[in-house]
Amino acid sequence: MNSRQRRGVILLILSALCALGAFAGVLSVIDDAKSKVGPEVTAYQVQSDVAPYTALTPDQFQKIRMPKRWLSSNAVTSLAGIQGKIAVTTLRKGSLLQSDMIVDQPALQAGQQEVAIMIDAATGVAGKITPGSRVNVYATFQGRRDGDPNQSKIIVTDARVLDVGKLTSLDPDNKNQQPTQAVPITFALSTLDAQRLTYAESFAQRVRLALVAPGGETTVPDKDRTYELSTDK
Repeated sequence: MNSRQRRGVILLILSALCALGAFAGVLSVIDDAKSKVGPEVTAYQVQSDVAPYTALTPDQFQKIRMPKRWLSSNAVTSLAGIQGKIAVTTLRKGSLLQSDMIVDQPALQAGQQEVAIMIDAATGVAGKITPGSRVNVYATFQGRRDGDPNQSKIIVTDARVLDVGKLTSLDPDNKNQQPTQAVPITFALSTLDAQRLTYAESFAQRVRLALVAPGGETTVPDKDRTYELSTDK
């Protein structure tokens, strides 16, 4: 190996050593930054403005990751804790969800009472009704006399769900029927709506729940509360 080749080898070795030194320096900077920032944890960001006293649902929030040291002690790190909660003030888009922004949803308001009925699992909104949901209650009735048309009626509008119980097997009314499964659902209702609901449970052929979208229209005109197939145009 002549002197020129030796110089080339030496330069290559020096270049490799410099590259290793630079790489080690970068790793040192990264490690230093990580040590200053610390581990990351889950937090939740408001996706769009939420009005005060609105029942909270998981789809209103976006999951993000951020350094634990930058997160306040009252930040919400799990959406399991928002069930049955409402916003106490306007939640602004982009803000981090914190426990002091939410409170337990009042169970009953003045003039209301708790009423629980069994809803057939096949005719309810399976798996989509949760505490805080708003529903319209439909009931179908057979004609009172021979020749009278069957009717579907909206018994209660904008009923607030307080609790959803466990799926329960019900014995059939007679030997020719198959066993059914039902879910006990508890509502917060006025006295009149409670009477309407219990009447429907006792005398209607079927009682169904229609989930109302958050912020959706809940009032139904009187002319649209009763449906008969013969009058459908």
